[in-house]
Amino acid sequence: MFTNCTEKERFIFKKIAHAAESLNMDCYIIGGFVRDKLIKRKTSDADIVCVGDGIALAHQVAAQFSPSPKVSFFKNYGTAHIRIDGLDIEFVGARRESYRYHSRNPEVAPGTLHDDQNRRDFTINALAVSLNKDSYGNLIDPFEGATDMKNKVIKTPLDPAQTFSDDPLRMMRAIRFASQLQFTIDDGTWQGIRDNVERIHIISQERITDELNKILLSKEPSVGLDLLYRAGLMHLVFPQMVDLAGAEYIDGLGHKDNFYHTLRVVDNISAHTDDLWLRWAAVLHDIGKPATKKFEEGHGWTFHGHEVVGGRMVPKIFTRLRLPQDNKMRFVKKMVELHLRPISLTKENITDSAIRRLLFDAGDDIEALMTLCKADITSKNKQKVKRYLDNFEMVRQRLHEVEEKDRIRNWQPPITGEMIMDIFGIAPCKKVGDIKSAIKDAILDGEIENNYDAAYDYMLKKAMELNLAPVK
Repeated sequence: MFTNCTEKERFIFKKIAHAAESLNMDCYIIGGFVRDKLIKRKTSDADIVCVGDGIALAHQVAAQFSPSPKVSFFKNYGTAHIRIDGLDIEFVGARRESYRYHSRNPEVAPGTLHDDQNRRDFTINALAVSLNKDSYGNLIDPFEGATDMKNKVIKTPLDPAQTFSDDPLRMMRAIRFASQLQFTIDDGTWQGIRDNVERIHIISQERITDELNKILLSKEPSVGLDLLYRAGLMHLVFPQMVDLAGAEYIDGLGHKDNFYHTLRVVDNISAHTDDLWLRWAAVLHDIGKPATKKFEEGHGWTFHGHEVVGGRMVPKIFTRLRLPQDNKMRFVKKMVELHLRPISLTKENITDSAIRRLLFDAGDDIEALMTLCKADITSKNKQKVKRYLDNFEMVRQRLHEVEEKDRIRNWQPPITGEMIMDIFGIAPCKKVGDIKSAIKDAILDGEIENNYDAAYDYMLKKAMELNLAPVK
């Protein structure tokens, strides 16, 4: 493993070894750092387990450096953390664990390295490397995790049923690692997940959503999302997405399976962005389709208004999943509501008015929207895909041209609601909104020029229609 470490990392581990020796305790690098270094995956987190007091070891390690790094420690958990040269290091004493059925929080007692490896979730995370003088650098692999890594397999070190019953979050983690590492899940481990899906109810939503986000940030999120669905976990943690699955036929006419279409869209967009919230927009872009699905005689299946319904669903889904209720949610909602607009423009003569309205509604998120819409092209018909892409590029060019000419992105009408109330001496009311909207629409439709004088004259005209007269 050390051959895959940087020179700084090797220096730090030598210092840790020296500190442990001075305290007369054995210590080891364990878990994800060992795994990731063996498969040459980037990592900046290292877990050190010692047979003794992890907090005392952390302080002794910190004293080896000048200036000494800050030691953050938690006495109740017996853990400590330091950061040295970009490497986050956590120290903990080796322990053994036992669980009660209705809780994932274990009862903990001091233990040996063997006890600590037994409590690990997967064989690939139970690997340890000795930092002890007589065995420095030796790999300790009681469950053949190195072989499982070579074979790209996720497998529990102990009985899967017990592993997942003890801590059901490990089911989500198994699927997350399969998605992140592009590994397969061992048959026995997979059956253990399927047999224990109901146990996920004892896990907090925040922890479940953290795993969902990590799956979404993997190279091909469809791997993890499909495994969640096939295991039965998706039905419990994200039922709205399960509603997308399947295709219904009437008179030989069917529609595409919107669940697997969504997975393709998520993978498509993930090839172009690491933005978690744009990936969430891809997940949710068709979430309103089940509620709007309708069969029309002579035409087939329709999903009219699914973008509007989907937009309304976004805040509720974010609330249920404990996702942030802030600009991130509003961004995803906007993407869902607008995701059909660029494609619809390819099916009609593109007017400057339509382009201006899209630029106005999307604002600075226009490029994100275009990325989502391009990812939404999943047809297996190559000619259809080429036609869509050609039309899509035409829309992109027109967006650029109109933006260069009109500078409409993030534009606000030159007449504000406050100005309307002041000019006509009225309080906030429906008429103020009607006049303001009329001015905005007139400018976006090209009916009047985008300047104050034209907007003022138009305001007077609309006010006269509403029996309003200026007071100044």
